[in-house]
Amino acid sequence: MGDRKEKLALYFQRLCAAREAGQTASLLSRHLTPAVFHQLMDKRTPMGSDLLDVIQSGVENLDSGTGVYAPDAAAYTVFAPLLYPIIAEYHGFDLSKNHPPCDFGDVTQLRDCDPEGKYVVSTRIRCGRSLADFPLNPSMTKQHYSALEALVSKQLKELEGELAGDYYPLLGMTKQVQNQLIEDHFLFKEGDRFLQSAKACEHWPVGRGIFHNKNKTFLVWVCEEDHLRIISMQKGGNIREVFSRLIQGVRKIEEKAKFSHDEKFGFLTFCPTNLGTTIRASVHIKLPLLSADYATLEAAAGRFNLQVRGTAGEHSASRGGVYDISNKRRLGLTEFEAVREMQEGVTELIRMERQLELKS
Repeated sequence: MGDRKEKLALYFQRLCAAREAGQTASLLSRHLTPAVFHQLMDKRTPMGSDLLDVIQSGVENLDSGTGVYAPDAAAYTVFAPLLYPIIAEYHGFDLSKNHPPCDFGDVTQLRDCDPEGKYVVSTRIRCGRSLADFPLNPSMTKQHYSALEALVSKQLKELEGELAGDYYPLLGMTKQVQNQLIEDHFLFKEGDRFLQSAKACEHWPVGRGIFHNKNKTFLVWVCEEDHLRIISMQKGGNIREVFSRLIQGVRKIEEKAKFSHDEKFGFLTFCPTNLGTTIRASVHIKLPLLSADYATLEAAAGRFNLQVRGTAGEHSASRGGVYDISNKRRLGLTEFEAVREMQEGVTELIRMERQLELKS
């Protein structure tokens, strides 16, 4: 206990020095003032998590954009003086309001945003979920990881119909299975330096695994960054089909697993940037004329609350002129609204590309 207090004090000193030297501009560095630090330095959650668990990644990685993680669901309340203003700033969220109740809406209002198949290569919609009876990283023990995997994998193996498939634990995985999952681009790797500093990769690969259905259009990642990443995807731009499959999967898993949910922030996950709906709805799309000037593409996407990434996700480059474009907002709107916002924005980007084609 004493060692952790000393380390916490040292980390705060390091953060303050980096801020004064202009070496960090993270949300953590702006919001962990001396007053907030002294208010929270002795706080602990019922599961035993402390302030060091929250800030350690942001201090060890001064180039972090956010710099904080939640070691368990209660951390959002216990460390609210730090986390609430960070969440408000990142999401543009009004703290006087509550995130709306979960609402998947009327999927018949969704459509194929590229029925000709000229622009959209594939569509992918995912959400994160945490199980209420388990802590989050870094408070998960080896026993927690094993118990969570046993609980979830049993349930996944009971899925039927289109969702039916197999679960592949990372521990003891054969080379043949590993190569197939890599070929399918399904296999996730141990976390990056930000997650490693947050102690999100402890006891790896115990408790980690991948489920996918026979058609490879429905996946669940177990204990990658979050307890569960539930993913629906397919070739083309049929957003209705992809979202309908995700809804079906989420509802089946929820029948036997209680998810962490908060009245103010919706579904709770490890990273405060991924709250509320936790929905990330994206397309891989080819827009050669619009993307000829990346700044133009990014500005156009921004007008529709969309985010542009490289083909392999954040911090990656485009391959073959294909970009990953997704919704930016996750908190303060419903699941249906998040997906529809992506649909309408992508439709507008395709319209802009067609206008440029007529001029060229």
